Amino acid sequence: MKKWIPVFIVLAFILVIGAWMASVNNKLVPMEENVAAQWANVESSYQRRADLIPNIVNTAKGYAEFEQETLTQVIEARSKATAVTIDPTNITPQQLEQFQQVQTGLSSALSRLLAVFERYPDLKANENFKELINELERTENRINVERNRYNETARELNTAIRKVPTNLVAGMLGFTSKAYYEAEAGSENAPKVEFDFSK
Repeated sequence: MKKWIPVFIVLAFILVIGAWMASVNNKLVPMEENVAAQWANVESSYQRRADLIPNIVNTAKGYAEFEQETLTQVIEARSKATAVTIDPTNITPQQLEQFQQVQTGLSSALSRLLAVFERYPDLKANENFKELINELERTENRINVERNRYNETARELNTAIRKVPTNLVAGMLGFTSKAYYEAEAGSENAPKVEFDFSK
């Protein structure tokens, strides 16, 4: 019987380690799922914005003198933005940066569109266009909320993965850190605003 004691000890040790690894896995799986679900909310908000753009462009097209180049830039930026997708189980900083760049391009194009539309009082007075612009503003706010929530769920997972003793097995179990949404370079500087009162 004594010769079996070391075997029992080894088996008990393996069972304890196995149970602990299962516990770590069961703790991290829901956290990773929360990150993926929150990423889907981010994408859904961006999709809502992309869905509004054709209506905004079509309404603006109704005004013959409206700048065609501006509308074309918005359409092209929308096309680029909807072409970039990210696998939520493997969000890397490079993927997130690429996604953010095309979304920033679309935001820029929309900003130019909104700046141009200010010069068209008839378009500004169009109730349909005003409602679309209001919906776009609400969507932009929603995007910001969803990005912040995504960062929070990513932070929770990343923190759990880095804590001892979880960090000893997280990588072996296939869990990796998720990238965060970060402010764009230069966004800490206030934009320079100039008014031309000579007109």
